[in-house]
Amino acid sequence: MKVTALIEDELIQEVMALSGAKNITEALKIALKDYRSRKTMRNYSNSIAAEPLEFTYGAQQIRDLNQK
Repeated sequence: MKVTALIEDELIQEVMALSGAKNITEALKIALKDYRSRKTMRNYSNSIAAEPLEFTYGAQQIRDLNQK
């Protein structure tokens, strides 16, 4: 997909330097993948916080099950 975007030169140069990208396209791909990954993890974190895991067995019960 081709995209025309108005992005400050300083921001592009900084992203290229931080990511080690060789060109603007590679820098944008790295930045977008990083953003997607962080956003996905934040969404998972929020869903776990909204419905925390509940453990029905205690440590001793698990040891007893493992002994069987």
